[in-house]
Amino acid sequence: MACATNEVLTDFGCFPNDPIGFVQKFYGVGLGFVAGVALLALIYGGYAIMTSRGDPARVNNGKSYIYYAIAGLLLAIFGYAFIQTVLVDILHVPGFK
Repeated sequence: MACATNEVLTDFGCFPNDPIGFVQKFYGVGLGFVAGVALLALIYGGYAIMTSRGDPARVNNGKSYIYYAIAGLLLAIFGYAFIQTVLVDILHVPGFK
């Protein structure tokens, strides 16, 4: 298998040898992983609330799972939007597209 000139062949396939290309290639995978973890936390938080039987401590525990899952997902999404807006649109940093 041949790689492009700016990539390195590894056992897992071709990877960019510059940091910017490496981050660009795997940011979507990382964002998908964060979304999956957030989904699992949302499900667990909803389950904790449904099975709390009115116990305020368990209801608050479920609410905190839901709150922090949504907050983490929003941070990941807005981090991407911030990078795109500041580095690409405003500062025009080379390598970020």
